[in-house]
Amino acid sequence: MSIEGMRSQKYSIGIFVFLIIATLFFLVLCGIYFLAGRNKSIKKGEIILFLWIILGVLAAITFGAMQLLEGQLF
Repeated sequence: MSIEGMRSQKYSIGIFVFLIIATLFFLVLCGIYFLAGRNKSIKKGEIILFLWIILGVLAAITFGAMQLLEGQLF
């Protein structure tokens, strides 16, 4: 692996770690939102929206992890 390849791998790992931190932050905010909304009824559309966002984030994490394991970024 060349110097440039090792440097880009370091940036890729940093971006992936940032993605994981952002995901954890988002999950904490979702938890606070749902716990605060226990007194009020949460609309069905909001639940579906959060589920799709969470599925999209999980797909992004899976895609990023696979790219890091393969050593290539698209």
